[in-house]
Amino acid sequence: MKPHRLIFLLLALLAGATVLHAQKKSTYIPWKNGPLKVSEEGRYLKHENGTPFFWLGETGWLMPQRLNRDEVAYYLEKCRLAGYNMVQVQVLNAVPSYNVYGQPSMSDGFDFKQTDRPGVYGYWEHMDYIIDTAASKGIYIGMVCIWGGLVNKGDMDRKQAVAYGTFLANRYKECPNIIWIIGGDIRGDKKTEVWETLAQTIRRIDSGHLMTFHPRGRTTSATWFNDRDWLDFNMFQSGHRRYGQRKGDADYPIAENTEEDNWRYVEKSQTMTPLKPVIDDEPIYEDIPQGLHGADEPRWEAHDVRRYAYWSVFAGSFGHTYGHNAIMQFVRPGYLGAYSADGRQKAWWDALEDPGFNQMKHLKNLMLAFPYFERVPDQSIIAGQNGERYDRLLATRGTDYLLVYNYSGRPMEIDLTRISGEKKNLWWYSPQTGRLEYIGEFDSRIHTIQRDGGYMRGEDRVLIAIDSTKTYIHTEWQELPEK
Repeated sequence: MKPHRLIFLLLALLAGATVLHAQKKSTYIPWKNGPLKVSEEGRYLKHENGTPFFWLGETGWLMPQRLNRDEVAYYLEKCRLAGYNMVQVQVLNAVPSYNVYGQPSMSDGFDFKQTDRPGVYGYWEHMDYIIDTAASKGIYIGMVCIWGGLVNKGDMDRKQAVAYGTFLANRYKECPNIIWIIGGDIRGDKKTEVWETLAQTIRRIDSGHLMTFHPRGRTTSATWFNDRDWLDFNMFQSGHRRYGQRKGDADYPIAENTEEDNWRYVEKSQTMTPLKPVIDDEPIYEDIPQGLHGADEPRWEAHDVRRYAYWSVFAGSFGHTYGHNAIMQFVRPGYLGAYSADGRQKAWWDALEDPGFNQMKHLKNLMLAFPYFERVPDQSIIAGQNGERYDRLLATRGTDYLLVYNYSGRPMEIDLTRISGEKKNLWWYSPQTGRLEYIGEFDSRIHTIQRDGGYMRGEDRVLIAIDSTKTYIHTEWQELPEK
């Protein structure tokens, strides 16, 4: 037995005990509330019966190509236990693509008539297994149909897009846990006619699932497709660069020194007509070099991925997608991945224990603790001058609650009159641990508030303020219920 297979077998046996112990956390099947749709105010997603859906995504790009059945089940169970309700994958990362069993996605080009062969566990049977296994764990699969670079170099034209879109839609239209993602790390003005054809073909056959477009770094689908009927919500890719890391790009669509300000994409999207929900679908990844390509560059850490998540959501995103350098390409011993990922140093199954991967659930728990669809971003909660870069405070509120994310730990002036109530109960909430710390009851006015702790030490916190007549959170609670 190969060493990495033995390691995985031992991990799987250990995980079995963990999973049995974790059965108290029963699987929540979200689509029992009906299919997903855009909520009436145009900012969020909900189920048909009105239940809110907060997208907490994990990036498993190469799962269809790199993982076997046992590994798929192990990975998706770890995602479930960590609170993820969506995993996005590259359905095709080559034409043809091959899975771990050596089976191609196409045996006859874009003619899919002979796809399923008797006695052969083929590429699409394995894709079926991934989708079905995810469904058993209450997880949606974001289907990035074909990676953008393949289309850009001519591996799929409009006629082939019709054939492929017809095949995909007919095969998966009855699956409850599908979200269609057109594009794949590409600008919408590259091969636009192919993307439009693929989207429209799928939508003609399958009108029951949501659809969006995954763009290139530092761009947003809203630039090209906001008015398209097939685009249900916008995606942007804030990318992997730090402030000032321009790298000499001639085509640079954002202002220099704003590279990490992913909240700017949300604010821009929300000025457009029609108003559509928006999400940062590819922010910085945990343990990836800053700027992607420099092996000697510092790597993004858990506190960085938390900042991107809370900044985006508090600015108005309907959810967030997390990524990890080792997980998204499923590196293992003997495999050198892209972007300086080395499976000998950290295999994908070890990365599942990294802090950022396991801290994202605290954001979902927080956002689902309050009345959901009334929430709006509101920077007027920050009295006086807001900060720049890491001192930037992001605030959001409902009618009777407000939340402020403070990454750096600096003092802040908070206007408690922005929500109802003569008195407000205040808490600190830890994005690292999900722990609550009750501060006390405050009058409804502007207060200067600072938590005891270091400046820029990874001690980011959320300030929670609630009308004292409301009981969304009880003062004796030490953590929020899991959602």
